[in-house]
Amino acid sequence: MHKPLRLAAVAAACAVAGAALYGAGAATAGQSTANSTHEPYNIGLLVKDIDSYYGTTLDANGVYQASPDSPYAKDLARIDADAKKYIDKAARKALHKGEKPAVVFDIDDTLLLSLDYEKKTNYTYNSATWAEYVNRADRPAVFGSPELVRYAESKGVEVFYNSGLAESQRSAAVENLKKAGAEVNLDADHMFLKDKANPPAYLADCATPGTWNCTTVQYKSGTRQHIEDDLGYEIIANFGDQYSDLEGGHADRTYKLPNPTYFVS
Repeated sequence: MHKPLRLAAVAAACAVAGAALYGAGAATAGQSTANSTHEPYNIGLLVKDIDSYYGTTLDANGVYQASPDSPYAKDLARIDADAKKYIDKAARKALHKGEKPAVVFDIDDTLLLSLDYEKKTNYTYNSATWAEYVNRADRPAVFGSPELVRYAESKGVEVFYNSGLAESQRSAAVENLKKAGAEVNLDADHMFLKDKANPPAYLADCATPGTWNCTTVQYKSGTRQHIEDDLGYEIIANFGDQYSDLEGGHADRTYKLPNPTYFVS
């Protein structure tokens, strides 16, 4: 999983409480955490705020779901509307110049929502339980994201996926994305997953076969550089729920999707 670090950040709590929109191009802003002698935000209240933000409910199958009427859904809708306008304009401009426009999507909590896992594990990460959860391939879609994938494709934009999921989780990721409605370019040439045993040559600065020292930013930005420099695409937009999904350049514009449940440096 590309989410090994799970921190209840005070800044995230404040954003949730205010139902704040995480806007486009915010990747360079960073995510701050508390560094003060003052008492931090109460974790019990934080969990309640997170539930209110997602409009969390338990469905008939015992699965925690986000509400389509929640502040979370409304924030996503505003981001998606802006992204569609931008993609339409940027794609036409790139194609007119003879470029090959592309968009890049993270997967976890950018396309597939992991709220049920977070709730049932009390917002803590365990590699075994996470792998079991991913391999069930039944996560719901993040509101609007599969539609955005299909919209980009309809505008002549090549869709790529840049995820911290392990190579061993590829089949489950593909199956789940199909169920969620993001059935676009799910082949190995377009979906980049973390292969620690046999890392690609373009990550040689931080990874060799059997040795992985890449940070999230190195891995993700290195993959985007490969898409641009080696595959010849112009990445017009990059989408992720973590700032580390977006930092490191190699995208004309970045879109930070809201996720107050964990933080990945």
